[in-house]
Amino acid sequence: MADLALIRLALTGLNVAITRPSDQATRLSRMIVEAGGKPHPFPLIEIAPLADYSAFDAQLHELGKYDWTIFISSNAVQNAIPRMLNLVGKPPATLHHAAIGPVTAAELTSLGIAPVLTPQGRYDSESLLALPEMQQVKAKRFLIFRGVGGRELLAESLRVRGATVDFAECYRRINPQTSAEPLAQRWEQQQLDAVVVTSSEAMRHLLTMTNNGQQAWIRDVTLCVNHARIAELPLDLGLHVRIAEAPGDDAMLQCLNAVALLKQQRH
Repeated sequence: MADLALIRLALTGLNVAITRPSDQATRLSRMIVEAGGKPHPFPLIEIAPLADYSAFDAQLHELGKYDWTIFISSNAVQNAIPRMLNLVGKPPATLHHAAIGPVTAAELTSLGIAPVLTPQGRYDSESLLALPEMQQVKAKRFLIFRGVGGRELLAESLRVRGATVDFAECYRRINPQTSAEPLAQRWEQQQLDAVVVTSSEAMRHLLTMTNNGQQAWIRDVTLCVNHARIAELPLDLGLHVRIAEAPGDDAMLQCLNAVALLKQQRH
């Protein structure tokens, strides 16, 4: 980890837009401020409840028929477990649980759902699928807790291996922004150097609102992402992208540190 004093020096004056949901941007925003930078919230995803939970509630009543649950994100935990505990109580002791990453696993544990299988090092569907426990799954039944829509890789791969997979969709994601003009205006005022994007869906929203990445401002700033998959589209469009070396806010701060150092060198 780089010396914190150097990070503070490097981030002085760095303007960073954060596209995470508002309640998930708090810690990173605070770290940027403490490091001398200026965070600008610009959420491209907000979490909203379902209009109708009847199908989800019906699935909760049938937890006993499953062998595994998989939780895609903290949002899945927050929108599923309290409702589950209130409606049907704790899940059957025979049910195994998995989570994509350690933050999601920790939230499950804090709510009494344990143990939780989690990949190490990289936190994505591919890494979870590579675990030994996910290999011999023929005739096993999986219930994946997620928002409406999302990647199909996990379910498709488990089905190829002979498992039965259902989705328990317990929230929906919406884009609260109608235009990227606020970011364009910040850039014109020399108050935008980097944009933090930590989901493929948020990246798609950003590119759609910038004419497929063709607006001048987005071709000038650096997009800081936390996974190579999120970087694929903007890299194909020739945008400036930096990939954090690990998930989490600490690694993202290091990524922003690199952007700030480059900015200093240019000036």
